[in-house]
Amino acid sequence: MQTACQAVQHQKGRRQYNKLRNLLKDPRHDCTVFANEFHQHCYLPREKGESMEKWQTRNIYNAAAWYHNHCLGQMPVVMVTEDEDAIRQYGNETEGVFVISFKHYLDNFWPDLKAAHELFDSIVQARRERESESQENHGKEYPEHLPVEVLEAGIKSGRYLQGALNVNKHRAQLEAFVRLQGVGSKDTELQSDILIYGTKARNRAIHGDVVVVELLPVHEWKGRTVALCENETEDKAPADTTGDPMPTGKVVGIIQKNWRDYVVTFPSKEESQSQGRNAQKVLVTPWDYRIPKIRISTQQAEALQEYRVVVRIDSWESTSLYPNGHFVRVLGRIGDLEGEIAAILVENSICAAPFSEIQMSEMPVSSPKNPWKVSPEEAKKRLDLRDTHLIFSIDPKGCEDVDDALSVRTLPNGNLELGVHIADVTHFVAANSYTDVEARARATTYYLADRRYDMLPSVLSADLCSLLSGVDRYAVSVLWELEKESLETLRVQYTRTLIRSAYKLEYETAQGLLDGDTSVVGDILELKGLEEGARQEKLAELVWAISKLTDIARHVRAKRDRCGALELEGIEIRVQLDDKRNIHDLIPKQPLEVHETVAECMILANHWVAKRISEDFPLQALLRQHPPPRQEFFTELRECASAKGFSIDTRSNKALAESLDRANDPSDPIVNKLLRSMATHAMSNALYFSTGSCPEEQFHHYGLALEKYTHFTSPIRRYADIVVHRLLMAATLRGTTGDVKDNIISNKDLEELCRHINNRNRAAQRAQKQSTELFQCMYFRDRSAESDERCVADGVIYSIRTNGVLVFVPRYGIKGAAYMKNKEGLVISCQGAGSCQWKPGSLHRAQHKITSTTTTGDSMTLSLFDHITVRILVQSSRCHAETIKLEIISNTPHHTADTEAAQRSLHGVKSELVKEVSQSAEEAQRAQDRARLEVMDEESRQFCQTKGPSLYQLLEEIRELALLDVTEDIRT
Repeated sequence: MQTACQAVQHQKGRRQYNKLRNLLKDPRHDCTVFANEFHQHCYLPREKGESMEKWQTRNIYNAAAWYHNHCLGQMPVVMVTEDEDAIRQYGNETEGVFVISFKHYLDNFWPDLKAAHELFDSIVQARRERESESQENHGKEYPEHLPVEVLEAGIKSGRYLQGALNVNKHRAQLEAFVRLQGVGSKDTELQSDILIYGTKARNRAIHGDVVVVELLPVHEWKGRTVALCENETEDKAPADTTGDPMPTGKVVGIIQKNWRDYVVTFPSKEESQSQGRNAQKVLVTPWDYRIPKIRISTQQAEALQEYRVVVRIDSWESTSLYPNGHFVRVLGRIGDLEGEIAAILVENSICAAPFSEIQMSEMPVSSPKNPWKVSPEEAKKRLDLRDTHLIFSIDPKGCEDVDDALSVRTLPNGNLELGVHIADVTHFVAANSYTDVEARARATTYYLADRRYDMLPSVLSADLCSLLSGVDRYAVSVLWELEKESLETLRVQYTRTLIRSAYKLEYETAQGLLDGDTSVVGDILELKGLEEGARQEKLAELVWAISKLTDIARHVRAKRDRCGALELEGIEIRVQLDDKRNIHDLIPKQPLEVHETVAECMILANHWVAKRISEDFPLQALLRQHPPPRQEFFTELRECASAKGFSIDTRSNKALAESLDRANDPSDPIVNKLLRSMATHAMSNALYFSTGSCPEEQFHHYGLALEKYTHFTSPIRRYADIVVHRLLMAATLRGTTGDVKDNIISNKDLEELCRHINNRNRAAQRAQKQSTELFQCMYFRDRSAESDERCVADGVIYSIRTNGVLVFVPRYGIKGAAYMKNKEGLVISCQGAGSCQWKPGSLHRAQHKITSTTTTGDSMTLSLFDHITVRILVQSSRCHAETIKLEIISNTPHHTADTEAAQRSLHGVKSELVKEVSQSAEEAQRAQDRARLEVMDEESRQFCQTKGPSLYQLLEEIRELALLDVTEDIRT
């Protein structure tokens, strides 16, 4: 009821009220709000001297009684309240209207819901403990938070600053940082985050909370820790391990508490005995290092010692060292794969529940006996490309959700037509349907190392909306007419189409065809069973199409390169499972040119769709922006590059791209790979936004060097693309169909939706990373670190710390810390043969190197980008996720015969080609410069022609050898 909602706002605050309103608005819960205060027979005026709570209770009961009579007594009405006076007063007043406590409601109406009863008991026990504790404890552990009105006034005046709290997971007891946001930060001269040093200064704020900070005097500022650390719990850092002082502050208030469900572990039997007198009060340790221990009240502590458990925080009083919470449910045993996966899902607030019956009832019927067919009426509304276009998809091996396909053909006038065809998901998912609401809540498909959780039911994602070969499918297509020589765009068409993909190719197969490797033809299922003549004809047609697409992609990429597009580096590891789903190997993704071909076509479609929808809906189009990075984030990149004599210009994306291209060590391609990885790490995240929420000059995508960009090409797995499809259809079909306003979201609602999708995207990225790390640990945990050669690998140093180095292991895509000083104070020393051992001594850190000196005078120096041999170990933890630990076993590179040969051949050919391409490019540029200054005669023009292999051919060859990573990062 309306009054009940307002009672929540009055008693619990606007945040809880908004959460309740969002739950009520969600059609999956089948709830309706009755505006009883606007009903003649339900509203009762507040009496003189009557408290707000009593008046609201009286109003709610009166409306409940009226509704029971309105239904002619055919349906009982239950009013749940913890007000004992109300239960006594109204409990027996109207037959059929039950006024009872929540416990009686559970006991009488839901006696078999064991989990609900346990949760209720846990909450009641936690509340009792909290009340008794507040009566016992009069001393304060933390200062009280300032009132909201004082905080808001302080932010406006500039005295206080507002931002989100980000706890350092490696120094959770010591370091947290606040990134500025809001009104107060606009006028400040601060160019960095604010350090919150120690838990006292954090003042009960939890990682993710939006907090208000007061800066400390400059003489109290501290520096961030620069030493390697293993998530230690000490409250002090050694004085020589901190960097330069930075703005430091303390939390004086919390604007928004972003509490969620937390995965925790109960203390072991030994730890339980040491926790003290009250066995029902237990301090549980969260899986996430950044969350403080939580005190809960339970009688099941001993039974749950070997399990991962979910708890919620209820409060954190100023008199308590720890927050108070309650038990929610059990996930699974510690170390069990399914339990650990469940922990990752809960930690990232990911719903993995199956789709409901009502959602599935909206799905079209498609079965082997009754396959789905194209509707003749729908076919008439679409452009039919089934017989006129050679359409095919290129996807990873085993891909089921094929949401994009490509085509290219020669038009009668000699020009080319490029087509990008995207599954028409919105045909099957109506706006505001149950399926649409669920997809909006999930926002994305979640890909873990060994599984995925779909945004849409599989009947759509793996069947009717998957552009499989040989079947008719609905699509939304973007078709460009390109000038045959220059490949410049002459016109573009957006339309709903009917397509039939001819081939479902894997990336490796398409690359083989591009390279002229005929051995991959046997992998093309669609060519099997054909006569030789027909097979060769179709193969030639397919090879021409892939080659022409690659030409177009090179041209499109070259245009973006001229504008400053960045080629960033990401690490993508594929977990290879055997038939029994055990981990067989960890495979780094091998970059192929065809990856970039497909990516460029998708980027082109996204760019043109962004232009179209922002023109038609300038204040309510969903676009994707990538803000320029903050310059201080490039400090480590510049310092590392200088170690190799390279200078990195970060003033613009074009300057950065050119600098990274020049920062190439011909003898070691890993150097450029690591520098690009550092540049990637320094980037801001790309974000969805509504065009009505910011000025047009902020629409720019820094990494892709495009003025406008969106996501249109993956509606099966991204809800943002579904929104964009509806916008595009509304823009292109306006005036030809019925009212399209239902598909357009207001700027305010679109802003809120974008925030939700951005949040879910970050969760998907974290979950994918955490699951990959889980499988990496499982892979090495099952092997003997001392005897298994797979646990020894070559590592490259990419950062120097005061007590060790950070190392990248290319073979497994692992980044980790390698200590040069252990907890006993011994330092690492390498003997003549290269083997290492721990000895008494000291470490000296310089800008680009670190030197270990023993008491006997032996010294060893490691520098940035040195190759060393490391042993890969797994550091187990009962309460947290396992982590990879690296141990230096030699200060020399680790060589294997096959990698050495591959590197030699790659380096030799590549360096010669790079040199030749560079010289040809310089000659071409000089020729262009001369052409601007003088009119050249025929002889001069002939003289300036390049003899032998052309620059284009050389670029084509170098592209095939380039180490490119065009994985769809969060930054695109």
